[in-house]
Amino acid sequence: MIDDHGWLVDARIISSPNHNDRSNPLDVSLLVIHNISLPPQQFGSSYICDFFTNCLDASEHPYFKEIADLQVSSHLLIDRAGKITQFVSFDKRAWHAGNSCFDGVDNCNDYSIGIELEGADEIPYTDEQYQSLVVVTQLLMAHYPTITKQRIVGHSDISPGRKTDPGPAFDWQRYYSDLD
Repeated sequence: MIDDHGWLVDARIISSPNHNDRSNPLDVSLLVIHNISLPPQQFGSSYICDFFTNCLDASEHPYFKEIADLQVSSHLLIDRAGKITQFVSFDKRAWHAGNSCFDGVDNCNDYSIGIELEGADEIPYTDEQYQSLVVVTQLLMAHYPTITKQRIVGHSDISPGRKTDPGPAFDWQRYYSDLD
């Protein structure tokens, strides 16, 4: 269930400062699937939450020096066990898509919801992640009827050449058929 303020009732909430108001909160019409792992291809730490809340310690890993000053977020993170953390209200504009375009309309952050799967392009996602993603997607589609299967995309689809996630390991056919 999504409450009146755009929060998923059953999710763990960790508020990210990396968001702003949508120009039109009623214009949510796109769902973007991402992946993230920090450090790359490593799972199970608190680093993703630290990153989305601007608390990532650059001294913890060499890769973190490259990203520690970035200000990014996502609406949701689904970890390898299928647990969901929400960082930004669906009513707000999370900073997940960057330079992006869908169906001729730029700035996908303005009208999209971003879901990060803890993962990497070439590493299979877990059954628990697919189960949680399907449940959340169905809730979002019911709450935002302009999000249809045709308006669910990967980050790579809206930022081609710049992004590759969720990558070839993401089973789109399984995901779409589980939505029915």
